[in-house]
Amino acid sequence: MLTLYNSLSRKQEEFKSIINEEVGLYTCGPTVYNYAHIGNLRTYVFEDVLRRTLEYDKFKVNHVMNITDVGHLSGDQDFADDKMEKEGGSRDEIMALAKKFTQAFLEDTAALNILPAHKLVAATDHIPEQIEIIQLLLEKGFAYETDLAIYFNVTKLNDYPKLTNQKLEDLKVAARSDVVVDGNKKHPADFALWFKLAGRYKNHILRWNSPWGEGFPGWHIECSAMSRKYLGQPFDIHTGGIDHLFPHHPNEIAQSQAAFDKPLANYWLHGEHLLINEGRMGKSEGNFITVKDLIEKKYNPLSYRYLVLTSHYRSKLNFTFDSLSAAQNALNNLYKQISSFDAPGQILKEFESSFSEAINNDLDTPQALAIAWDLIKSDNPSSDKLATLLEFDKVLGLKIEEVWKAGKAIPDVVTELVVQRDAARKAKDYNKSDELRKAIESNGYLVDDTPDGTRIKKKF
Repeated sequence: MLTLYNSLSRKQEEFKSIINEEVGLYTCGPTVYNYAHIGNLRTYVFEDVLRRTLEYDKFKVNHVMNITDVGHLSGDQDFADDKMEKEGGSRDEIMALAKKFTQAFLEDTAALNILPAHKLVAATDHIPEQIEIIQLLLEKGFAYETDLAIYFNVTKLNDYPKLTNQKLEDLKVAARSDVVVDGNKKHPADFALWFKLAGRYKNHILRWNSPWGEGFPGWHIECSAMSRKYLGQPFDIHTGGIDHLFPHHPNEIAQSQAAFDKPLANYWLHGEHLLINEGRMGKSEGNFITVKDLIEKKYNPLSYRYLVLTSHYRSKLNFTFDSLSAAQNALNNLYKQISSFDAPGQILKEFESSFSEAINNDLDTPQALAIAWDLIKSDNPSSDKLATLLEFDKVLGLKIEEVWKAGKAIPDVVTELVVQRDAARKAKDYNKSDELRKAIESNGYLVDDTPDGTRIKKKF
């Protein structure tokens, strides 16, 4: 039985899908104005584990992820800079930038063995759907128009802050020097659905026609429109980082519920922050670390995935390069252990049951990893251990089968070096034998001289 912590109810609940054995999953995707840093990517690893667990439990998952390429303002507040336009340039240049960073994001997630969404959908491709919802909200009296924007009126919805369990009267908008306040807003927490080409945004480059003149959508409306289009309403699970607990997800819930008189999603899951030196990661802090940075420092990207798996997704994780090195050593040790395993045999049901119990307990990956290591250290036949680990890896995503197969497929050049070394040892030419050993190691393999002959294994 799968149980998940639902931010909406603030408790762990048994998961029940709307349609038997099917799951609609929406994951908030990147704003593609820059590269994703590893703090961002921690959330996507958590979401990948969620999807893999659902599939491990035999659910058919329909996974949708958005690409935000317009409307996400700096600081997540109305009347700040649009993150996509902050870099400057023409419309074509901004869209080229979005395409570049979308591709970079997909390369990063692939390096972390994160399964791609079944549908990757861009905000700029769904402007009509967003306008349709805004029109409906205006007709129903949940939205209003000023000279600068169309706003959602939070006071019209009795339970607006229910996701965060706040009182409406306690919601404040932080004072910022770069925020231009619209004096016609009815409540400080009212949020923009559509921005007009007026005031600060009169020269906004990305613009579309609407019933209210040219303009562009707010950030929150895109997810309501696209999740509904591809998953229906309500759908099963909506996820994101803990930073989406306010204001993004409450705003999504409010506008979707007001427009269609039904919930947007039944389960809301949020992944905690990755910290660095106990603080947040970001460009302004000067500690912006990308997957490319890790690769340049000779880290296997999967060592970062392994590090993320050692912490529960709802717990903060403090990143250091020492902790990443420890994760890489642990991963390499795992690969070293399995490299000598025989071909897959029978799945060990006792270990499989323990693993399933752990991963179905709100995605308890630290416990799941511990069970994997207990299995490796057990006295069971290596063939059965490998078969069981391959089952586990459907969730862990550490490429165990790929690594095991690579270790068994010794390149011809290494095989020839081994033959030459065996001949040198037989001729008692130990200097040449040592040189050939080093050549074998430089090709990524280790030599083990045993009473039964020379054994070769992949170096990790």
